[in-house]
Amino acid sequence: MQRWIIHVDMDAFFASVEQRDNPELRGCPVIIGGTGMRGVVATASYEARKFGVHSAMPSIEARRRCPQGVFLPADHKKYSRVSQKILQIFADFSPLVEPLSLDEAFLDVTGMEGLYASPVEIAVKIKERIKAELNLTASAGVAPNKFLAKLASDMKKPDGIMVIRTEEIESILANMPVSRLWGVGKTTAETLGKLGLSTIGQVAKADPALLVKHCGQTGYLLHQLANGQDERPVEPEWQPKSIGKENTFAQDIGSLEELKTELWALVEKVGWRLRRQQLCGRTITVKIRFASFRTITRSRTLAVAANLDETIYQVAQEIVSQVVLNEGVRLLGVTVSGLTTGGGQISLFDEGEEKAAAVAKAVDKVKERFGENALTRGRAMQARQRQ
Repeated sequence: MQRWIIHVDMDAFFASVEQRDNPELRGCPVIIGGTGMRGVVATASYEARKFGVHSAMPSIEARRRCPQGVFLPADHKKYSRVSQKILQIFADFSPLVEPLSLDEAFLDVTGMEGLYASPVEIAVKIKERIKAELNLTASAGVAPNKFLAKLASDMKKPDGIMVIRTEEIESILANMPVSRLWGVGKTTAETLGKLGLSTIGQVAKADPALLVKHCGQTGYLLHQLANGQDERPVEPEWQPKSIGKENTFAQDIGSLEELKTELWALVEKVGWRLRRQQLCGRTITVKIRFASFRTITRSRTLAVAANLDETIYQVAQEIVSQVVLNEGVRLLGVTVSGLTTGGGQISLFDEGEEKAAAVAKAVDKVKERFGENALTRGRAMQARQRQ
């Protein structure tokens, strides 16, 4: 039986929701996030993208490129509510839905021929429902696997549908740049470039052993993807791969003690979200962006998964303490990955762990009732006051 996957990606989701809810914004270059001079763009409407504005761009650069842009703060609660309605529409077409984020998801529609004429018809009907019920547009990719479906959905944006059939895979991928392969960032692209591999078609024809030699075990995956092969299933019981939080400061931070104070405020939020979803994580990663925009990440993996603030902070602050602060820090982030289900960690440091767990449980109850910002520790309050 032919396998069919649909990838649905909302068009400029955050900006489109704001334009939908405020008619005065329609046709305007709307930029979500980056409301402060040191912020970062979360999403830009297509009107703003014409000026070269894109997600993850520093707000100061976005303002330089599009001074007439309408900058709005992100309203994540509203976007989450809309996202839930989108997922309800998806569920009417397939029981196998894997959300990737608030604005995109995979659907496995294999074997639906008895209900619909073709997978393309399903994609069309999904787009029609989203437009009719939510007054938003989406782009869809229809293909035999997840990699190709996600690639296809990006090929005819906005408000488009792209189908990649088995017999078309080789010709469609042949001349695409290697950067369109999952897992290929700047460094890997440069490595492949030195091997004379600049297109997906060239990677497909390369010796897998050569790719492994220069790219590690990822080389096998790159060779498979370049040949249009991806056997990963759509996983409806979706679980986040990581939970993190980062903050761009109004003014650069120059001292280690200030950095540790900000670190605690971030850890509090990450720990709360882990425990709320009954998750623990083994790998703790700290991200630091300096005033020059030089960015570093440092990780440490624990023997036992954790979700208590004290444990996460102890590891994160050890990482931060080893970083040489030659310049001010403009952004700090903490992420916990390697997630597993479970209500709480096994003792890592023994003494005081029971007390920490009891305190966390009590604090979480207050937050559950009154909101995430209802209660915070003294050190985190210092960080909040600075913000």
